[in-house]
Amino acid sequence: MINTNFILSFFVFIFGLAIGSFLNVCIYRLPKGIFFLKPFSFCPYCKQRIYWFDNIPLISFILLKGRCRFCKKRISYLYPLVELLTASSLLFLFTYFHLTPFFFIYSLFLCLLIVATFTDLRERIVPDEISLGGLGLGLLLSFFYPPLQGVDMPKTAFFHSCLGALIGSSILYITGVGGNIVFRRETMGGGDIKLLGMIGAFLGWQMALLTYFISPFLGAGVGIVEKIRRKAETIPYAPFLSAGAIISLIWGDKILEKVLYFIK
Repeated sequence: MINTNFILSFFVFIFGLAIGSFLNVCIYRLPKGIFFLKPFSFCPYCKQRIYWFDNIPLISFILLKGRCRFCKKRISYLYPLVELLTASSLLFLFTYFHLTPFFFIYSLFLCLLIVATFTDLRERIVPDEISLGGLGLGLLLSFFYPPLQGVDMPKTAFFHSCLGALIGSSILYITGVGGNIVFRRETMGGGDIKLLGMIGAFLGWQMALLTYFISPFLGAGVGIVEKIRRKAETIPYAPFLSAGAIISLIWGDKILEKVLYFIK
């Protein structure tokens, strides 16, 4: 007899591939100001409309050998990567949270982080639709599902979410102002500041602070390599904020517990 959990996991993974395909559309279109529902999918090179059977997540990329059917231009490997990353991440969240409201809420949260990560990698921008829109969603979801903030009362949960958004964005803004003064150039983009505000709205102020302290360690090595290889003055920071947020979401309580133990 087939295990029910296996069947659910399979459908979550397939659903994740489909969601990843939609996220690819958002990643490409949002920085360019193109509406993400219309026009229908098209090749970014020859502008030909993509047939539905050439738009099947992961499978179409393999069958087309990574090239456009019409102009034969190479399709970026970011497309299947985003699809696989989204599917794998949703499967992980399902394994961790099971079929609970936390799974659905954090799946939405993770999708927002994926779009923020790849738009920042490609275009050096975090769209307001993701950061500010996500912040608003974090506030609303906290009000309607107070356990998201670890409390029972909607008003208390909403307050915690607001506090998380405020502290998250404020601490990164202050850091950016300090960096501008010290280095005499812009060191922190506004998109990153709003993104940490969004993270705080979903995870609360403690996890927003933890994300703030974790992300520099994740980005330091990459920053050094980019400085040496490309003489880059800045690096996209959203990927490290996103990674820090995921670490905080899954292991944050244990990390804070260890920190408090050593402080005592």
